[in-house]
Amino acid sequence: MDEQVIDLRVSQIAERHHGVFAAEHLRALAVPDHVRRHRLATGRWEPVHERVYRIVGTPLEWRGRVLAACWAGGTRAVASHRTGAELRGLPGGSIDPIEITCPRWRRARHDGLVVHESLAFPDDEIDTVDGIPTTTVNRTLFDLASIVKSSVLDIAIENALRRGLTTVRELERTLVELGRRGRPGTQQFRQAVELHQPVRAFTESDAEHRLLRIIERHGFPTPVVQHEIRDTDGRLVARVDFAYPDLKIAIEYDSYVHHLGRDALVRDGKRRNKIVALGWLPITATANDVKNGGQQIADDLRRARALRTCAEVGE
Repeated sequence: MDEQVIDLRVSQIAERHHGVFAAEHLRALAVPDHVRRHRLATGRWEPVHERVYRIVGTPLEWRGRVLAACWAGGTRAVASHRTGAELRGLPGGSIDPIEITCPRWRRARHDGLVVHESLAFPDDEIDTVDGIPTTTVNRTLFDLASIVKSSVLDIAIENALRRGLTTVRELERTLVELGRRGRPGTQQFRQAVELHQPVRAFTESDAEHRLLRIIERHGFPTPVVQHEIRDTDGRLVARVDFAYPDLKIAIEYDSYVHHLGRDALVRDGKRRNKIVALGWLPITATANDVKNGGQQIADDLRRARALRTCAEVGE
């Protein structure tokens, strides 16, 4: 094959695979070994990992480095743990270090990688994201349980459930299939799944879910999520993030993003007035409240509940 044709074919392969190509691709193209050596010696190609290359001068972004790591780990290597979570946009994900999982007999040993070994890795736990082999959502969440804080795992599970990436039943099945005494993360994963057992609506963001856990952590009953407030004729007035309908207390998270500008202020003000007119007591939580552990929102909520309780007693 003409060397110009080789360069064209290799560049096309690299373009389809996030900027990288492997020795297997060169073999499939019947590229002579002396051509490969010459390209490497003259700096036209350079190794990313053993038997994985890139074309010098072309960008190599994070996904390309992840795919190169998987190829370096062998045919059963997949992106996993924090890398698997990052590929799916799940909380707890990270771009550094790159983490892969592969069977022990095909272990990859490369700088800049965290390699996890697993002999029990069936095909139904392997998926692809953007052409990159990775663990399934359920396996990714289970693996996260061994390396992230329980609060991060909780938010990651909520995020996956909200986006329809998994279900509580599928998570329970994963626990049965993978969880066992002594296996890292089993207990934390079990506890996290149990937190999502109650049937309720999903929060609409990770920040709202953090607020929900803060409310619970301060000793308050779990509020109703995404509660609809209606007028006496049954017309929808507002859907609030959290509510205690029996006390007519509404709690909303102000993300700033959706509440900036004059129009937003007018809209939010009218909405709040309608809620108050129906006898509801609204409380607003900010990003700082969530960041600082929620003491302010807890104090506000405690006062609101006391006010409502006193009013009921007075009646």
